[in-house]
Amino acid sequence: MKTGFYTIMAAQFFSSLADNALLIAAIALLKDSHAPQWMTPLLKLFFVLSYVVLAAFVGAFADSMAKGKVMFITNSIKVVGCIMMMAGSHPLIAYGIVGFGAAAYSPAKYGILTELLPAERLVAANGWIEGLTVTSIILGTVLGGALVNPHIAHYIIARTPAAISTSADAAMLVIMGIYIVAALINLGIPDTGARYRRQQRNPIRLITDFAGCFVTLWQDRLGQISLAVTTLFWGAGATLQFIVLKWAEKALDMNLSEGAILQAVSALGVAIGAMLAAARIPLKKSLSVLPVGIAMGIVVMGMAFFSKHTLPDWPISIGFWHVPFYLVVAYLFLILVGGLAGFFVVPMNALLQHRGHILLSAGHSIAVQNFNENLSVLLMLCLYALLIWFNVPVGVVIVLFGTFVCCTMWLVMRRHQANQREFDSVALIGEIKH
Repeated sequence: MKTGFYTIMAAQFFSSLADNALLIAAIALLKDSHAPQWMTPLLKLFFVLSYVVLAAFVGAFADSMAKGKVMFITNSIKVVGCIMMMAGSHPLIAYGIVGFGAAAYSPAKYGILTELLPAERLVAANGWIEGLTVTSIILGTVLGGALVNPHIAHYIIARTPAAISTSADAAMLVIMGIYIVAALINLGIPDTGARYRRQQRNPIRLITDFAGCFVTLWQDRLGQISLAVTTLFWGAGATLQFIVLKWAEKALDMNLSEGAILQAVSALGVAIGAMLAAARIPLKKSLSVLPVGIAMGIVVMGMAFFSKHTLPDWPISIGFWHVPFYLVVAYLFLILVGGLAGFFVVPMNALLQHRGHILLSAGHSIAVQNFNENLSVLLMLCLYALLIWFNVPVGVVIVLFGTFVCCTMWLVMRRHQANQREFDSVALIGEIKH
């Protein structure tokens, strides 16, 4: 890999680390203010709203200047969101500002890969990026859980001259520092030399151009399959974050800090799956992983059928660490779910980037991808919040979730088989843009 790739990885690591720690801190802030439970998944909804609303504009913004500069500007916006949260703004609004920065950051983060690397390196690059991102999710989630722990928060408050008094504010202060580190690393990202035609500034023309890109990618036989899979994955993944927290609370009697560790364990599985895919699945064989998506849905449904009360409470010793048997099972289960998810999404993500770069441009193709993926997140989180509002048991929610994933992946596979009967679209993989 080129040297610039590792700088991109470092910037992405710290930015994602802060994003995931901030989610836990924002949940703690809602709990401190005694907000209703259905409001918790709305945090993520407000975060991803900008991805949908600004989809027609962020691609052009990402292609209008060097990607490293774009990433610096957008990380700075995330700092503003943290300051707003500390200043007393409603967590949903402030987290929405952070989402605004993230929405503009994403096309630059992924778009620069297609500028920097050849097509045959994209699966490996995505494996590294996703693996590192998931590592940052693990550490960020654990960090967020640790920062809202009263003992650690008190330690930070006692050594901070700023006027902060709550666990959530102490967490925000640390997280804001991490965003600043990420922004400074962005300044070291090299200019790839890629230049695009002058970007439109007229909003109507931008929306029209985006609509054309949207139709182009969905009409492409390879683009539509990879886009459908990544759209499903990110919607399901965002919802699963909150399902795991609720499952940890109801089935395992865990608090927020302990539930955050379960989220991190699931993310560890995604990292393992991503790295295996990067090592074993070349771009040409990326579509061979589609059945893994159905397997993931089936495994997820298994969560509904066990809790700490349905498994023995035998203590298992690992060195000086004593873990109940039911918790070991929960860890292994979530690692398997995450591993299946990471294994099938990384090749699909690489294929989508490759086709998007050929058919459109780096920034515009990622903007279309983000629009679809985050529209899926919005819809699935709204549905999940509605189920929580109606007090649907978490076990029923899990079964419905797993069934939806299985059925959707089956429909995607049927569509791909129909495409292949008409034309060998797989032969297009690796095609070079002229």
